[in-house]
Amino acid sequence: MAQTAVVITGMGATTPLGGTVPELWDGMLALRSGVRSLRGEGFDALPVHIAATLAVEPESAMPPVQARRLDRSQQAAVIAAREAWADAGSPDVDGDRLAVVIGTGIGGVLTLLGQDDVLERSGPRRVSPRTVPMLMANAAAAQVSIEFGARAAACAPTSACASGAEALVQAARLIECGEADIVIAGGAEAAITPLTIAGFAQIGALSKDPGNPEAASRPFDVNRTGFVLGEGAGIVILERADHARARGARIRAVLAGYGVTADAFHITGTDPEGVGQIKAIRKALAKAGLAAADVQHVNAHATATTVGDVSEALAVREALGEHVAVTAPKGALGHLVGAAGAVEAILTALTLESGVIPATRNLEKLDPAIDLDVVTDAPRQARVEAAVSNSFGFGGHNVSLLLTRP
Repeated sequence: MAQTAVVITGMGATTPLGGTVPELWDGMLALRSGVRSLRGEGFDALPVHIAATLAVEPESAMPPVQARRLDRSQQAAVIAAREAWADAGSPDVDGDRLAVVIGTGIGGVLTLLGQDDVLERSGPRRVSPRTVPMLMANAAAAQVSIEFGARAAACAPTSACASGAEALVQAARLIECGEADIVIAGGAEAAITPLTIAGFAQIGALSKDPGNPEAASRPFDVNRTGFVLGEGAGIVILERADHARARGARIRAVLAGYGVTADAFHITGTDPEGVGQIKAIRKALAKAGLAAADVQHVNAHATATTVGDVSEALAVREALGEHVAVTAPKGALGHLVGAAGAVEAILTALTLESGVIPATRNLEKLDPAIDLDVVTDAPRQARVEAAVSNSFGFGGHNVSLLLTRP
């Protein structure tokens, strides 16, 4: 039986670089930074005082009553889903053939911690009755399902920093197995709190750069010191290719392949030889029916951690070779955790569409252990027919997406 082609027909995002996909793309090409200083109660005592916060407050883009009923991560997901749906032409689809898959790494932690404060301060009768539906990890998927009447499925993969990318994989599989014609898929995260920052800092994962916040996230740089925690959401509309063509939709990219593996190595550390990552990339190639030589570009996970960047570089070199042009968006965006894979899949699709590879911000001196062609200084014009977007997460989750031009 012939493989069912899965295509992207719509994209939406709210990120530290802007509240829409065009603003995100413009910010990436202009080498702007979404990293800012943190100030206020709880943050001043932390060892890290920076984060990549949303450029546009999500509650400003929806009615106040709705905003109060959603955790910040859910607000971001709904906003990005609306943009993606409109970008896809607001398709007329039977709700029984429409699904939602939205991943998150942490979920409604702002609600959880906020309501715990209420409990401690004022007692149980003051805790909001909306607490549970606002803190659930599946709530973003559920809220988007309700808004768009998606009845085929509403799923919420939770695979740490690979969650957004794994959501696209699960969505593609729903289409390939015939359970949906269209899937609203992506990731959302809003977990910038003193607790999460302190926790990440305690394991040595965060950049402690005391200087300019905008220079703190330095993927692949010899002087990198860790990642910068970010927040946001990225949503794509995945669709069966023949369904999209039948309704005259604009096809923005093809999700031609994907690979999912697990390191089974360490709960927070990555396999230093990148074995699982190599297998994920090769699985994506095999599913797409492509060879390594057919891929021109890699959107790297590259969080700016000392070991993680090197292991990914080894994996990319081994699986794809030396010819690929690599970019690392987290230099500008920070690390959006569960939203990262979806937002970076959008950036990869835009590279295919535009023929422009964004440069890696803050890469001043390439680590000698990174034997890759990393785009620096300015965006690079390039005809890209096929590209890989990598996402890896605590727990050893590895996801590689392979996108091609329509």
